Amino acid sequence: MRPPIPVAHSLGNYPVYVDVGALAGLPEMLAGLWGERRLAIITDTHVAALYDKWAQGNGVRAEATLIFPAGEESKTRETWIRLSDELLARGFGRDSAIVAIGGGVVGDMAGFVAATYCRGVPYAQVPTTLLAMLDASVGGKVGVDTPQGKNLIGAFHPPAIVVSDPAALMDLPAPEYRAGFAEAIKHGVIADAAYFDWIETNASGLGARSKETLVDLIRRSVEIKAEVVSADERESGRRAILNAGHTVAHALETESGFRLAHGEAVALGLIAETQIAERMGIARTGLSQQIASLAGALGLPTESQSPRDLTHVMQALTRDKKNRAGKIHLALPEDVGRMHVANGKWTVPVDSTMIMEVLVQRS
Repeated sequence: MRPPIPVAHSLGNYPVYVDVGALAGLPEMLAGLWGERRLAIITDTHVAALYDKWAQGNGVRAEATLIFPAGEESKTRETWIRLSDELLARGFGRDSAIVAIGGGVVGDMAGFVAATYCRGVPYAQVPTTLLAMLDASVGGKVGVDTPQGKNLIGAFHPPAIVVSDPAALMDLPAPEYRAGFAEAIKHGVIADAAYFDWIETNASGLGARSKETLVDLIRRSVEIKAEVVSADERESGRRAILNAGHTVAHALETESGFRLAHGEAVALGLIAETQIAERMGIARTGLSQQIASLAGALGLPTESQSPRDLTHVMQALTRDKKNRAGKIHLALPEDVGRMHVANGKWTVPVDSTMIMEVLVQRS
């Protein structure tokens, strides 16, 4: 087993294990971490069929498995209430812990339940999608969506441990697998030009789901996110760069009724926001095309294929959490591996008309 990647936060450090076969060690890890705590697994309908028997057969001592319908549309306050009520009905107390097994939606939902149940209980992240492994499972942001936008209700509640095994990705549907590459591209853009180049060089191996190549991809993305999060746990400064592409992405997701996958939306959002940065003279000319070329090589969309109600997109943009004084703020790149910062600010106000023009052009 490779050594874990440490992530620092105000309550201490938590380890992130990334290795082929890591899931085989999960029961022992949880037993060593929590001893006699009562465990509850939270997962969704897609993952439950694949992982429930595995978890029971490999000795995870869970007293309950709570399941909710798969999909972003289930990441709601209503689901949070139901899961919390199920734990209460089963008599779980402050001596309990939660194991989130699934993709980003499961991690966000289970983490929010853990953050609020009995005023906070510990939880483990066991991601089963590429996007969750290299991004969503790390950082401690948890929450639910509302009709007004994504993750507008939530908390900062870091996991006690993250265990990622690329072997879990082998049967993932191709569109869902490819969607994870958007976050890896983003990590290269915001912090590491050499990593961006490495992704370009290894695109074929990544497309073929080479396990060892995936280990390298996931570990480097986690290292980048861990470094950013450790320095700015509650998103008061540089952590805002992790939102590159996400302001537009969340608006596109919301407008689509979450039919657009998160990773696909991030790819579109990152390209659009970089094009905005070029228009503003912040990014070098051609950067958005370089990002689009890599996204396309990895099977991600680079232009929207369906008509959008741009009025609804703009309404969603105006409700983004990063907005200040009624203005839309974006975290924008200057070049691969370098984000724009001015006077200590990692986001800049952007005119809504420019955003609209870019979105129309990319439709």
